[in-house]
Amino acid sequence: MPGARIANGERITLRTVEQEDVPFLQRGTANAELRYSLGSRLMNQTQVEEEILDHSDDQFLVCLDETDAGSGQPPESETKPIGVVFVEDADWRRPELVYWLVPAVHGDGYGKEALSLVIDYVFRTYAHPAVGAGVYEFNEVSQNLLTSLGFSEEGRIRKNRFVDGDYVDTIQYGLLRTEWSAHHCDE
Repeated sequence: MPGARIANGERITLRTVEQEDVPFLQRGTANAELRYSLGSRLMNQTQVEEEILDHSDDQFLVCLDETDAGSGQPPESETKPIGVVFVEDADWRRPELVYWLVPAVHGDGYGKEALSLVIDYVFRTYAHPAVGAGVYEFNEVSQNLLTSLGFSEEGRIRKNRFVDGDYVDTIQYGLLRTEWSAHHCDE
């Protein structure tokens, strides 16, 4: 069951990740369509608990809430998790975004809304001048999402990861705080 409300968008809510969310997170990491695009290894529920819940990174469950869903822990009937966004390493270096949404909602604009809320959170919470995200060369949808939010390509690590039977490049994207402020003024 998703936890406390962190932020509201027009259509989605960011909530804290709770112990009860482990089965949802495990199903996400077990989904081949998501796992390959993230470069994640297959994990059981215990491994998800160790890797995700025991981490100190900022973690957000992306949810579709009913109108009457409370700010605390609403009943499962009032909120539906559709994805997750992690902010890695923000306590010691430039924050890195890692994110996924369930395939059923791909292309509906929820990713852009979720990342926008998390970027706002990062720049309100941390003094870092930038935020980053890494994307595999074959993941054009994620590259387009980051570009639409104002991110710029900063570099490429060639043949960085073994994904689905081949080594692939990782493209690093970055967004400066000043660029985010200007991007929001233009909207």
